[in-house]
Amino acid sequence: MLDSEYLETLKQDGLYRSHKQISEVDGVRVKVDGRWLINFCSNDYLGMATHPEVINAAQQSAQTMGVGSGSAHLICGHRSAHHLLEKELADFTGRPRALLFSTGYMANLGVIAALSGRGGLVLEDRLNHASLLDGGLLSGARFKRYQHADIADAEVKLTAASGGGLLVTDGVFSMDGDLAPLPKLADLAQKNNALLMVDDAHGLGVIGDQGGGVIEHFGLTVEDAPVLVGTFGKALGTFGAFVAGSETLIETLIQKARTYIYTTALPPAIAEATRTSLTLIQQESWRRLKLHENIGFFKQTANRLGLSLMPSDTAIQPLLIGDNKQLMDVNEAVFGQGFWLGAIRPPTVPQGKARLRITLSTHHQQQQITAMLEALAKLLLIG
Repeated sequence: MLDSEYLETLKQDGLYRSHKQISEVDGVRVKVDGRWLINFCSNDYLGMATHPEVINAAQQSAQTMGVGSGSAHLICGHRSAHHLLEKELADFTGRPRALLFSTGYMANLGVIAALSGRGGLVLEDRLNHASLLDGGLLSGARFKRYQHADIADAEVKLTAASGGGLLVTDGVFSMDGDLAPLPKLADLAQKNNALLMVDDAHGLGVIGDQGGGVIEHFGLTVEDAPVLVGTFGKALGTFGAFVAGSETLIETLIQKARTYIYTTALPPAIAEATRTSLTLIQQESWRRLKLHENIGFFKQTANRLGLSLMPSDTAIQPLLIGDNKQLMDVNEAVFGQGFWLGAIRPPTVPQGKARLRITLSTHHQQQQITAMLEALAKLLLIG
Protein backbone atom coordinates (compact mmCIF):
# COMPACT_ATOMS: atom_id res chain seq x y z
CA MET A 1 0.00 0.00 0.00
CA LEU A 2 1.12 3.56 -0.71
CA ASP A 3 1.55 5.43 2.56
CA SER A 4 2.76 9.05 2.69
CA GLU A 5 2.60 9.03 6.51
CA TYR A 6 5.07 6.13 6.53
CA LEU A 7 7.50 8.15 4.41
CA GLU A 8 7.15 11.16 6.69
CA THR A 9 7.82 8.99 9.75
CA LEU A 10 11.02 7.71 8.14
CA LYS A 11 12.17 11.30 7.62
CA GLN A 12 11.44 12.26 11.22
CA ASP A 13 13.27 9.18 12.54
CA GLY A 14 16.37 9.80 10.41
CA LEU A 15 15.73 6.64 8.35
CA TYR A 16 14.75 8.12 4.99
CA ARG A 17 16.91 6.98 2.06
CA SER A 18 17.81 9.10 -0.97
CA HIS A 19 20.30 9.20 -3.85
CA LYS A 20 23.32 11.35 -4.51
CA GLN A 21 24.22 11.50 -8.18
CA ILE A 22 27.81 11.00 -9.39
CA SER A 23 28.69 12.60 -12.71
CA GLU A 24 32.43 11.74 -12.96
CA VAL A 25 34.81 9.22 -11.39
CA ASP A 26 38.58 9.48 -11.06
CA GLY A 27 39.85 6.69 -8.81
CA VAL A 28 38.58 7.48 -5.30
CA ARG A 29 37.61 10.99 -6.41
CA VAL A 30 33.97 11.42 -7.45
CA LYS A 31 32.11 14.46 -8.69
CA VAL A 32 28.74 15.10 -7.03
CA ASP A 33 26.67 18.20 -7.81
CA GLY A 34 29.70 19.90 -9.32
CA ARG A 35 31.98 19.16 -6.32
CA TRP A 36 34.85 16.69 -6.16
CA LEU A 37 34.75 14.42 -3.08
CA ILE A 38 36.97 11.65 -1.71
CA ASN A 39 34.93 8.45 -1.75
CA PHE A 40 35.16 6.33 1.41
CA CYS A 41 32.03 4.23 0.82
CA SER A 42 32.78 2.29 -2.37
CA ASN A 43 33.42 -1.48 -2.44
CA ASP A 44 35.89 -1.06 -5.34
CA TYR A 45 38.64 -2.19 -2.97
CA LEU A 46 41.42 -2.66 -5.54
CA GLY A 47 40.54 0.19 -7.88
CA MET A 48 39.70 -2.16 -10.76
CA ALA A 49 36.52 -0.36 -11.87
CA THR A 50 38.63 2.36 -13.52
CA HIS A 51 41.58 0.21 -14.61
CA PRO A 52 42.35 1.09 -18.27
CA GLU A 53 42.77 -2.56 -19.30
CA VAL A 54 39.43 -3.54 -17.75
CA ILE A 55 37.68 -0.66 -19.50
CA ASN A 56 39.37 -1.53 -22.81
CA ALA A 57 38.28 -5.18 -22.54
CA ALA A 58 34.66 -4.10 -22.13
CA GLN A 59 34.85 -1.69 -25.06
CA GLN A 60 36.42 -4.22 -27.43
CA SER A 61 33.88 -6.91 -26.53
CA ALA A 62 30.95 -4.53 -27.02
CA GLN A 63 32.25 -3.70 -30.50
CA THR A 64 32.17 -7.35 -31.60
CA MET A 65 29.46 -8.91 -29.41
CA GLY A 66 27.10 -6.01 -28.74
CA VAL A 67 26.13 -4.55 -25.39
CA GLY A 68 23.48 -6.99 -24.15
CA SER A 69 23.46 -10.79 -24.23
CA GLY A 70 19.93 -10.88 -25.61
CA SER A 71 18.63 -13.88 -23.70
CA ALA A 72 18.99 -16.21 -20.75
CA HIS A 73 22.01 -18.53 -20.60
CA LEU A 74 19.95 -21.62 -21.45
CA ILE A 75 18.39 -20.09 -24.56
CA CYS A 76 20.94 -18.14 -26.60
CA GLY A 77 22.57 -15.81 -24.08
CA HIS A 78 25.58 -17.94 -23.17
CA ARG A 79 28.59 -16.55 -25.03
CA SER A 80 32.20 -17.69 -25.23
CA ALA A 81 33.14 -14.94 -22.77
CA HIS A 82 30.80 -16.46 -20.17
CA HIS A 83 32.18 -19.94 -20.76
CA LEU A 84 35.80 -18.82 -20.43
CA LEU A 85 35.10 -16.73 -17.34
CA GLU A 86 33.46 -19.70 -15.63
CA LYS A 87 36.51 -21.86 -16.34
CA GLU A 88 38.88 -19.18 -15.06
CA LEU A 89 36.81 -18.66 -11.90
CA ALA A 90 36.89 -22.41 -11.22
CA ASP A 91 40.69 -22.37 -11.55
CA PHE A 92 40.99 -19.26 -9.35
CA THR A 93 38.88 -20.76 -6.56
CA GLY A 94 40.37 -24.26 -6.89
CA ARG A 95 37.01 -25.86 -7.63
CA PRO A 96 35.82 -28.14 -10.44
CA ARG A 97 33.14 -25.81 -11.81
CA ALA A 98 31.71 -22.30 -11.59
CA LEU A 99 28.40 -20.83 -12.75
CA LEU A 100 27.63 -17.19 -13.51
CA PHE A 101 24.65 -15.31 -12.09
CA SER A 102 23.51 -11.84 -13.09
CA THR A 103 23.76 -10.43 -9.53
CA GLY A 104 24.90 -11.60 -6.12
CA TYR A 105 21.37 -11.20 -4.80
CA MET A 106 20.04 -13.55 -7.50
CA ALA A 107 22.84 -16.02 -6.84
CA ASN A 108 22.00 -16.27 -3.15
CA LEU A 109 18.24 -16.53 -3.67
CA GLY A 110 18.66 -19.12 -6.40
CA VAL A 111 21.21 -21.30 -4.61
CA ILE A 112 19.41 -21.43 -1.27
CA ALA A 113 16.08 -22.31 -2.87
CA ALA A 114 17.63 -24.95 -5.13
CA LEU A 115 19.57 -26.66 -2.36
CA SER A 116 17.11 -26.53 0.53
CA GLY A 117 13.65 -27.36 -0.74
CA ARG A 118 10.41 -27.21 1.18
CA GLY A 119 10.65 -28.73 4.62
CA GLY A 120 14.45 -28.59 4.73
CA LEU A 121 16.43 -26.47 7.19
CA VAL A 122 18.26 -23.26 6.33
CA LEU A 123 20.36 -22.02 9.26
CA GLU A 124 22.02 -18.61 8.95
CA ASP A 125 24.12 -16.15 10.91
CA ARG A 126 21.90 -13.36 12.24
CA LEU A 127 24.12 -10.71 10.61
CA ASN A 128 24.22 -12.27 7.14
CA HIS A 129 23.65 -10.02 4.13
CA ALA A 130 20.02 -9.29 3.27
CA SER A 131 20.23 -11.43 0.13
CA LEU A 132 21.15 -14.49 2.20
CA LEU A 133 18.44 -13.83 4.77
CA ASP A 134 15.86 -13.23 2.03
CA GLY A 135 17.00 -16.43 0.35
CA GLY A 136 16.19 -18.35 3.53
CA LEU A 137 12.87 -16.61 4.03
CA LEU A 138 11.73 -17.13 0.43
CA SER A 139 13.02 -20.68 -0.02
CA GLY A 140 10.03 -22.37 1.58
CA ALA A 141 12.39 -24.20 3.94
CA ARG A 142 12.40 -24.01 7.72
CA PHE A 143 14.44 -20.88 8.30
CA LYS A 144 16.38 -20.26 11.51
CA ARG A 145 19.11 -17.83 12.57
CA TYR A 146 21.88 -18.23 15.12
CA GLN A 147 23.56 -15.47 17.11
CA HIS A 148 26.36 -13.75 15.22
CA ALA A 149 29.44 -16.02 14.91
CA ASP A 150 28.16 -18.09 17.86
CA ILE A 151 29.14 -21.70 17.19
CA ALA A 152 27.43 -23.00 20.32
CA ASP A 153 24.12 -21.45 19.30
CA ALA A 154 24.51 -22.71 15.73
CA GLU A 155 25.22 -26.22 17.02
CA VAL A 156 22.12 -26.27 19.22
CA LYS A 157 19.89 -25.23 16.32
CA LEU A 158 21.54 -27.52 13.76
CA THR A 159 21.62 -30.66 15.89
CA ALA A 160 17.98 -30.16 16.83
CA ALA A 161 17.09 -30.69 13.17
CA SER A 162 17.52 -34.24 11.94
CA GLY A 163 18.76 -34.79 8.41
CA GLY A 164 21.29 -31.97 8.15
CA GLY A 165 20.37 -28.86 6.21
CA LEU A 166 22.03 -25.82 4.67
CA LEU A 167 24.37 -23.81 6.94
CA VAL A 168 24.85 -20.34 5.46
CA THR A 169 27.26 -17.54 6.33
CA ASP A 170 28.97 -14.50 4.95
CA GLY A 171 32.75 -14.83 4.71
CA VAL A 172 33.32 -11.18 5.58
CA PHE A 173 30.32 -9.52 7.22
CA SER A 174 29.47 -6.51 5.11
CA MET A 175 28.42 -4.12 7.87
CA ASP A 176 30.90 -5.18 10.58
CA GLY A 177 33.97 -6.19 8.57
CA ASP A 178 34.74 -9.24 10.72
CA LEU A 179 35.35 -12.77 9.44
CA ALA A 180 33.08 -15.77 9.98
CA PRO A 181 34.60 -18.58 12.10
CA LEU A 182 34.72 -20.83 9.04
CA PRO A 183 36.84 -23.72 10.32
CA LYS A 184 34.44 -24.28 13.23
CA LEU A 185 31.41 -23.91 10.96
CA ALA A 186 32.91 -26.42 8.53
CA ASP A 187 33.43 -28.93 11.35
CA LEU A 188 29.89 -28.35 12.60
CA ALA A 189 28.41 -28.87 9.14
CA GLN A 190 30.33 -32.10 8.55
CA LYS A 191 29.38 -33.53 11.96
CA ASN A 192 25.71 -32.88 11.24
CA ASN A 193 25.61 -33.90 7.57
CA ALA A 194 24.87 -30.29 6.58
CA LEU A 195 26.05 -28.34 3.55
CA LEU A 196 28.13 -25.21 4.27
CA MET A 197 27.48 -22.24 1.97
CA VAL A 198 29.83 -19.23 2.13
CA ASP A 199 29.16 -15.88 0.47
CA ASP A 200 32.63 -14.34 0.16
CA ALA A 201 31.61 -11.18 -1.70
CA HIS A 202 33.87 -8.97 0.43
CA GLY A 203 36.78 -11.39 0.79
CA LEU A 204 37.55 -12.65 -2.71
CA GLY A 205 40.40 -10.74 -4.29
CA VAL A 206 41.50 -8.95 -1.13
CA ILE A 207 42.02 -11.62 1.57
CA GLY A 208 44.58 -14.41 1.36
CA ASP A 209 48.09 -14.39 -0.10
CA GLN A 210 46.70 -15.02 -3.60
CA GLY A 211 43.43 -13.14 -3.10
CA GLY A 212 41.48 -16.36 -2.71
CA GLY A 213 39.36 -14.90 0.08
CA VAL A 214 38.40 -16.37 3.44
CA ILE A 215 38.56 -19.93 2.11
CA GLU A 216 42.25 -19.45 1.31
CA HIS A 217 42.82 -17.46 4.52
CA PHE A 218 41.61 -20.38 6.65
CA GLY A 219 43.14 -23.08 4.42
CA LEU A 220 39.80 -24.77 3.72
CA THR A 221 38.98 -27.16 0.88
CA VAL A 222 35.95 -27.61 -1.34
CA GLU A 223 34.93 -30.50 0.95
CA ASP A 224 35.01 -28.12 3.95
CA ALA A 225 32.92 -25.43 2.22
CA PRO A 226 31.13 -27.06 -0.72
CA VAL A 227 29.19 -23.95 -1.85
CA LEU A 228 31.11 -20.74 -2.54
CA VAL A 229 29.42 -17.56 -3.78
CA GLY A 230 31.41 -14.60 -5.04
CA THR A 231 30.61 -11.28 -6.67
CA PHE A 232 32.32 -9.08 -9.24
CA GLY A 233 31.16 -5.67 -7.99
CA LYS A 234 33.68 -5.45 -5.15
CA ALA A 235 37.37 -6.34 -5.61
CA LEU A 236 36.95 -7.17 -9.30
CA GLY A 237 35.35 -3.81 -10.03
CA THR A 238 32.73 -5.00 -12.55
CA PHE A 239 29.25 -6.51 -12.08
CA GLY A 240 27.63 -9.89 -11.55
CA ALA A 241 28.28 -12.99 -9.47
CA PHE A 242 29.15 -16.68 -9.53
CA VAL A 243 28.84 -19.91 -7.58
CA ALA A 244 31.74 -22.37 -7.47
CA GLY A 245 31.78 -25.97 -6.33
CA SER A 246 31.53 -29.55 -7.51
CA GLU A 247 30.28 -30.80 -10.84
CA THR A 248 27.13 -32.07 -9.13
CA LEU A 249 26.48 -28.70 -7.46
CA ILE A 250 26.75 -26.72 -10.67
CA GLU A 251 24.63 -29.13 -12.72
CA THR A 252 21.99 -29.09 -9.97
CA LEU A 253 21.88 -25.27 -10.06
CA ILE A 254 21.58 -25.22 -13.85
CA GLN A 255 18.51 -27.44 -13.56
CA LYS A 256 16.90 -25.93 -10.44
CA ALA A 257 18.04 -22.36 -9.70
CA ARG A 258 15.19 -20.21 -11.00
CA THR A 259 17.19 -16.97 -10.74
CA TYR A 260 19.69 -18.52 -13.17
CA ILE A 261 17.21 -20.12 -15.55
CA TYR A 262 14.76 -17.25 -15.91
CA THR A 263 16.87 -14.14 -16.34
CA THR A 264 19.02 -12.52 -19.01
CA ALA A 265 22.70 -13.45 -18.97
CA LEU A 266 25.36 -10.91 -18.05
CA PRO A 267 26.41 -8.66 -20.95
CA PRO A 268 29.37 -10.38 -22.65
CA ALA A 269 31.32 -7.11 -22.39
CA ILE A 270 31.05 -7.32 -18.60
CA ALA A 271 32.22 -10.94 -18.69
CA GLU A 272 35.27 -9.95 -20.75
CA ALA A 273 36.03 -7.04 -18.43
CA THR A 274 35.80 -9.42 -15.47
CA ARG A 275 38.15 -11.89 -17.13
CA THR A 276 40.71 -9.11 -17.51
CA SER A 277 40.21 -7.95 -13.94
CA LEU A 278 40.58 -11.50 -12.61
CA THR A 279 43.91 -11.85 -14.41
CA LEU A 280 45.16 -8.47 -13.20
CA ILE A 281 44.36 -8.97 -9.52
CA GLN A 282 46.43 -12.16 -9.62
CA GLN A 283 49.32 -10.47 -11.39
CA GLU A 284 49.26 -7.16 -9.53
CA SER A 285 49.58 -8.36 -5.94
CA TRP A 286 50.78 -4.88 -4.96
CA ARG A 287 47.13 -3.82 -4.96
CA ARG A 288 46.30 -6.12 -2.05
CA LEU A 289 49.48 -5.11 -0.24
CA LYS A 290 48.68 -1.41 -0.62
CA LEU A 291 45.11 -1.96 0.54
CA HIS A 292 46.25 -3.72 3.71
CA GLU A 293 48.83 -1.01 4.29
CA ASN A 294 46.01 1.54 4.10
CA ILE A 295 43.89 -0.50 6.52
CA GLY A 296 46.72 -0.56 9.05
CA PHE A 297 47.38 3.16 8.64
CA PHE A 298 43.67 3.95 9.02
CA LYS A 299 43.37 1.99 12.29
CA GLN A 300 46.58 3.46 13.69
CA THR A 301 45.50 7.02 12.86
CA ALA A 302 41.97 6.53 14.21
CA ASN A 303 43.41 5.21 17.47
CA ARG A 304 45.81 8.16 17.73
CA LEU A 305 42.88 10.56 17.28
CA GLY A 306 40.78 8.82 19.91
CA LEU A 307 38.17 7.38 17.53
CA SER A 308 36.81 4.06 18.75
CA LEU A 309 36.39 1.63 15.86
CA MET A 310 34.50 -1.64 15.79
CA PRO A 311 36.87 -4.67 15.58
CA SER A 312 37.77 -5.30 11.92
CA ASP A 313 40.97 -6.07 10.01
CA THR A 314 39.34 -5.79 6.59
CA ALA A 315 38.67 -2.90 4.21
CA ILE A 316 35.30 -2.42 5.96
CA GLN A 317 35.88 -0.18 9.00
CA PRO A 318 32.69 0.67 10.95
CA LEU A 319 32.53 3.59 13.39
CA LEU A 320 29.56 3.11 15.71
CA ILE A 321 27.40 6.21 16.32
CA GLY A 322 24.19 4.64 17.65
CA ASP A 323 21.64 7.44 17.23
CA ASN A 324 20.18 7.76 13.71
CA LYS A 325 19.85 11.55 13.74
CA GLN A 326 23.37 12.10 15.08
CA LEU A 327 24.69 9.75 12.42
CA MET A 328 23.05 11.73 9.63
CA ASP A 329 24.19 15.05 11.09
CA VAL A 330 27.81 13.86 11.29
CA ASN A 331 27.65 12.29 7.85
CA GLU A 332 26.30 15.46 6.22
CA ALA A 333 28.90 17.58 8.02
CA VAL A 334 31.82 15.45 6.85
CA PHE A 335 30.27 15.31 3.36
CA GLY A 336 30.33 19.10 3.38
CA GLN A 337 34.07 18.92 4.08
CA GLY A 338 34.66 16.79 0.98
CA PHE A 339 34.45 13.20 2.25
CA TRP A 340 31.74 10.68 1.30
CA LEU A 341 31.15 7.99 3.93
CA GLY A 342 28.44 5.35 4.22
CA ALA A 343 25.69 6.14 6.75
CA ILE A 344 24.21 2.77 7.74
CA ARG A 345 20.96 2.72 9.71
CA PRO A 346 18.22 0.23 10.63
CA PRO A 347 16.93 -2.03 9.20
CA THR A 348 20.33 -2.72 7.58
CA VAL A 349 21.80 -2.88 11.11
CA PRO A 350 19.98 -3.43 14.44
CA GLN A 351 18.32 -0.58 16.30
CA GLY A 352 20.88 1.48 18.23
CA LYS A 353 23.73 0.26 15.98
CA ALA A 354 23.73 3.04 13.36
CA ARG A 355 27.24 3.58 12.09
CA LEU A 356 29.54 5.18 9.60
CA ARG A 357 30.71 2.39 7.31
CA ILE A 358 34.10 3.51 6.03
CA THR A 359 35.62 1.46 3.22
CA LEU A 360 39.21 1.68 2.07
CA SER A 361 40.78 1.27 -1.34
CA THR A 362 44.17 0.68 -2.87
CA HIS A 363 43.86 4.16 -4.39
CA HIS A 364 43.42 6.06 -1.11
CA GLN A 365 46.42 8.18 -0.16
CA GLN A 366 47.50 8.44 3.47
CA GLN A 367 46.95 12.20 3.51
CA GLN A 368 43.35 11.64 2.38
CA ILE A 369 42.78 9.10 5.16
CA THR A 370 44.32 11.43 7.74
CA ALA A 371 42.28 14.44 6.61
CA MET A 372 39.03 12.46 6.74
CA LEU A 373 39.73 11.06 10.21
CA GLU A 374 40.75 14.46 11.55
CA ALA A 375 37.48 15.91 10.28
CA LEU A 376 35.55 13.10 11.99
CA ALA A 377 37.45 13.51 15.23
CA LYS A 378 36.58 17.22 15.40
CA LEU A 379 32.92 16.49 14.76
CA LEU A 380 32.61 13.58 17.20
CA LEU A 381 35.06 14.43 19.96
CA ILE A 382 34.94 18.23 19.94
CA GLY A 383 31.87 19.38 18.05
